[in-house]
Amino acid sequence: MKIPKSIRNLIESFERLPGIGPKTAQRLTFYLLHVPDEELKLLSDSVVNLKLGTKLCSICKNVGENDPCEVCSDNGRDRSLLAVVETPLDVLAFEKASFGGLYHVLHGVISPLNNIGPDDLYISHLMKRLVNGKSNHKFDPREYLQGDVLSEPEAKIEEVILATNTSLEGESTSMYLSRLITERKPEIGEIKITRIGRGLPVGGEIVYADDVTLKRALDGRTNFF
Repeated sequence: MKIPKSIRNLIESFERLPGIGPKTAQRLTFYLLHVPDEELKLLSDSVVNLKLGTKLCSICKNVGENDPCEVCSDNGRDRSLLAVVETPLDVLAFEKASFGGLYHVLHGVISPLNNIGPDDLYISHLMKRLVNGKSNHKFDPREYLQGDVLSEPEAKIEEVILATNTSLEGESTSMYLSRLITERKPEIGEIKITRIGRGLPVGGEIVYADDVTLKRALDGRTNFF
């Protein structure tokens, strides 16, 4: 049986999405065949407007409706605290945890196996933010890439939280950033570099924890009172 071209094209489009296999792509496609035209149009309009209605923040590289984004424009944030994350989804997670500082989104991690190096991420923009935040550094818009000019110097960043995932790539990226920031301290000034805590999740049972997680939980122990 020959599948209609329009159905086959949609199945192939779904298959290109992360986490969607051939079977799931087929189920989604044939499900949409029974969706009312109004809902289908709403879905298609949402997809079309996905990029039209969003912008990449020229400061933190997060995705938002405006540039600068809502976080960077909020004067109530702790502007001395900067969390470096992998994706915009990580920003949403930290916001749910009531993090009150600023962010910088790398849009990935260093992964040689996938041909992703430091130049493929927004690492150079991070370093420019840190240099620009130095108290005695004179702001020069020419330091920023075209389309990434800040309107005024940022507040002094006192702590950088390396909040990449605990995967091999995430750990490698954090180590790379730590070395890079340390090497450029003459330009940046004194700055605290920290890594997010790692250990047992809330509700987790010790007996099911792997050796690495349990060791990190022990290394990161804190005073009970």
